[in-house]
Amino acid sequence: MKSERLIRYNLTARILHWLSAILIVGLFGLGWWMVDLNYYHKWYQLAPFWHKSVGLLLMSLTVLRLLWKSLKGSPPVTGTVLEVKLAKAAHHLMYVLLFTLFVSGYLISTEDGRGISVFGWFEIPAIGKLFEGQADLSGEIHFYVACSLVGLAVIHALAAIKHHFIDRDDTLRKMTGS
Repeated sequence: MKSERLIRYNLTARILHWLSAILIVGLFGLGWWMVDLNYYHKWYQLAPFWHKSVGLLLMSLTVLRLLWKSLKGSPPVTGTVLEVKLAKAAHHLMYVLLFTLFVSGYLISTEDGRGISVFGWFEIPAIGKLFEGQADLSGEIHFYVACSLVGLAVIHALAAIKHHFIDRDDTLRKMTGS
């Protein structure tokens, strides 16, 4: 189906979008909270386990979203020429930031040679230490990219709200299905 023929995102695309949004906000909050846990805190080991497992789930959802979008297309972006260019750039940047988070998180977690357990179901193997200070540098990148992603997501949400209440167009309704 050609993207220009779509009026709204289909149900699968909407579910993947909103589930991704919830996971991104939840992972950001969990990550922000867990970095200050001390060794004796009961969540010291459990919080990173959940953060990594859910992060890998988000990675799978992100790949699925991109595949789904390439197969089913998207409704056209509405707005001025500048708004359309900015919206497309923001969407591409969000995907770049997400994949940067996935790679940096993997490099943080596997520097010591241990794989990443995903909900205790299976393990993603480690490739180990690739460069000096891998976990520290990857941790810095992970932090700043996560903050950038959440900031961009806030701008994305504000733009959708602006389109809905000020421009009174279908931008937000395309993703809510209403």
